[in-house]
Amino acid sequence: MTGVILSGGKNTRMGENKAFLKVGEERLIDRTVRLFRRVFREVIIVTTNPLDYLDQEATIVTDILPEKGALGGLYTGLFYATDEYAFLAACDMPFLNIAFLEYMVQQATGYDIVIPAPPDGLQPLHAIYARRCLPAIRARLDQNRLQIKGFYHGHSTLEISPEVLYTFDPEGRMFLNVNTPEDLHRLRSY
Repeated sequence: MTGVILSGGKNTRMGENKAFLKVGEERLIDRTVRLFRRVFREVIIVTTNPLDYLDQEATIVTDILPEKGALGGLYTGLFYATDEYAFLAACDMPFLNIAFLEYMVQQATGYDIVIPAPPDGLQPLHAIYARRCLPAIRARLDQNRLQIKGFYHGHSTLEISPEVLYTFDPEGRMFLNVNTPEDLHRLRSY
């Protein structure tokens, strides 16, 4: 399985590239790449600024279809992945859980999508996608319908229940991300 990190957002609410923010003593991108290298054979970073990531031990690619948001990033990551499956995560998730990543990988066989389903909704930027989803994603992109969950219909999907999620993450931090300076301040207090 390939690990795909989306790091191409505009960062308008944060005012700086979220991937390079430090939580503790480590930049978010460094932590994510380090964790992914432990779990995935191949790591891809999808970004609009490839030169910023040359220090990473990962394949760096830019969007095939620019200005298409996270769905465009998913399409690009799956397109370049050499494996049948890709785990997709945003670059701004400081509490990725390696045991849960490994659990998700073990569940993927036979599904097109494996996605956490906590009580507050599906987590499409912390999910596994099969390459066979590429045509459906491309069709949505061509129609400029950019919601990731929009292409799920008709695909074999495994939703990981809140009860299972709780066993890996009783504090409920796994899906937190950093979008604003206030989010960063709160995270630094964990």
